[in-house]
Amino acid sequence: MSLYKNLFKQTLIYGLATVFPRIISFILNPLFVYYLPDKSKMGEVSVIFAYLVFFNVVISYGMETSFFRFYNSEDNKKNVVSTSIVSLFLSSLGFLVLGLLFRYTLASWSDIKVEYITYTIWILTLDALAIIPFSKLRAEKKPIKYATIKIANVSINLLLNVFFLALLPKLGINNSNRILSAIYVENFQIGYIFVSNLTASLFTVLVLIPNYTSISWSFDKALWKKMMTYGLPILFAGIAFAINEHFDKILLDWMHVPMSEIGAYSACYKIGMFMVLFRTAYTLGIEPFFFSHASNENAQQTYATITKYFVIFGSFICLFVIVFADLLKRVLVPNNAYWDAMKVVPLIVLANFFLGIYANLSVWYKLIDKTSIGAYISLIGAAITLILNWLLIPSMSYYGSAIATIAAYGSMMIISYKWGQNHYPIPYDFNRIFSYLGLTILFSAISFYIPYLRENYLVKIVLLALYLYFIYYSEKETLLRIVKRKAK
Repeated sequence: MSLYKNLFKQTLIYGLATVFPRIISFILNPLFVYYLPDKSKMGEVSVIFAYLVFFNVVISYGMETSFFRFYNSEDNKKNVVSTSIVSLFLSSLGFLVLGLLFRYTLASWSDIKVEYITYTIWILTLDALAIIPFSKLRAEKKPIKYATIKIANVSINLLLNVFFLALLPKLGINNSNRILSAIYVENFQIGYIFVSNLTASLFTVLVLIPNYTSISWSFDKALWKKMMTYGLPILFAGIAFAINEHFDKILLDWMHVPMSEIGAYSACYKIGMFMVLFRTAYTLGIEPFFFSHASNENAQQTYATITKYFVIFGSFICLFVIVFADLLKRVLVPNNAYWDAMKVVPLIVLANFFLGIYANLSVWYKLIDKTSIGAYISLIGAAITLILNWLLIPSMSYYGSAIATIAAYGSMMIISYKWGQNHYPIPYDFNRIFSYLGLTILFSAISFYIPYLRENYLVKIVLLALYLYFIYYSEKETLLRIVKRKAK
């Protein structure tokens, strides 16, 4: 029992450390919308952040997952730690030197100001230096320290953004305080956003410095080759994931969509991230359960039941967000100049819901140790993302990107289901799952895309109530059985 209690405790703490940064991103979104001068500046920030995510994957080259794999399988754990740290330290140093040397070329090629390129290079380097120290904390089962540092990082980032964007302009203009006057720069909002990120990353590395001073700095070349062989497929899967999640902003920029449209799209995109919070918290808690029950006689039936109830809860959250999207936008996107992009919200919410269902369906290849299949499916999704963006952006702008996102995640969901049933059959209640999913899509479309009904919250609440009644009617036997069991 203590094993499960400890597992739950660690999952809760790691979940907080993972979900909290996403919550902070919700808070930062209205801050950026409100204090950046216009939509084009929001577009610039979004494109640079997309590059950050993409290059974070590249410069970590799967070493984090390789570290966990070999830390648990090798007898000499100190050797694994030292080899991993030396590898990422040297590669990060090389990236820093090359990036700074060619920053003007990168700025010219990407049409991003050289100062933002410089901040981005430093942020990427510092974040890479923190990868193995954070992994070591997880491997040594120190979740509280791990979560504390992670939460401190995003809290510093948030507080500095609030200070620089909201407070400093009021304090710095015509202020006799030399320090405030020195750090206040007019029309430097984007720069302050990256200074905040850079400061938070620097704080994190400084806290984790003992991981660098306590190792022997030995480098096992043979071990490193094995780690690279293991990690490179993960790198390709990570690149595919980054393409599916964030590359649309970069593609929009490459295909000359105005920065103002990219800014509006990115701001409204955040409303669709409610489903990401639910999916992330759920995945952190359920993956250990999947593996711990793999040897049970009725494991497949258990997985099928769990997936059905994920769809039930997820579809309700999905419908709720879409029904009340026009209220949420007033909080998360507090500037009506951005609201032209609200039409993408249902697509992004549903796309992230499909990705959550895919996460459930992907259990089969993890249980039969065929994780490379996950990389193949992600690459298929990435190919769909790239092709549809290339085809649709010229005529549909960012709406084409939203269509590409839902098509990619929907395809990944279907492929995983079909492929999984051939290798590890799970008796999903397909009829009910399809009914819940279909009804959610139908009610979402009715409540959002029909102009009269979009403004009629009485009708929207009735649709939510009808959906809940349908769930009750379909699952009545199970619900009554649960109530009777609790009554006893």
